[in-house]
Amino acid sequence: MLKHLILWPLAAFALLQLIQIKIPDAPAKIDPAKEIKAPADIKALLKRSCYDCHSYRTDIPWYGHIAPFSFEVKSHIKEGRLAVNFQEWGNYDEEKKQRVYHGIVKTIDWRMPLPMYLDAHPEAKLTDKERAKIKAWAKSHIKEQE
Repeated sequence: MLKHLILWPLAAFALLQLIQIKIPDAPAKIDPAKEIKAPADIKALLKRSCYDCHSYRTDIPWYGHIAPFSFEVKSHIKEGRLAVNFQEWGNYDEEKKQRVYHGIVKTIDWRMPLPMYLDAHPEAKLTDKERAKIKAWAKSHIKEQE
């Protein structure tokens, strides 16, 4: 009986490893000219706190390859890149860029980076002053609707 209590969860854990969420690989060649243009201080903040999910510069930690944790990590990366990939900025039309600027203004104070991400990456935490700086930068790019 005790043997079954140990073996079944181990077998289930092993089977979970067969399920993998695929995140698209970075293109073989990334055009640096398409990366978002921002002042050096803003770009440094974006790279430190946003690029892991919103670019091809993703550093997946060791646990990000082990199910069930990999489901959460890789789905956040996949969704993050779909929302905005700062290395693909030059491919976006003005409407998409405006949606992203509006999104930054709305989410930078309370949602981004995700609290779950910050638990594992405390270096990505933004101070209130840094959040305000990113928010002001994004607001400065929002165009009034005609």
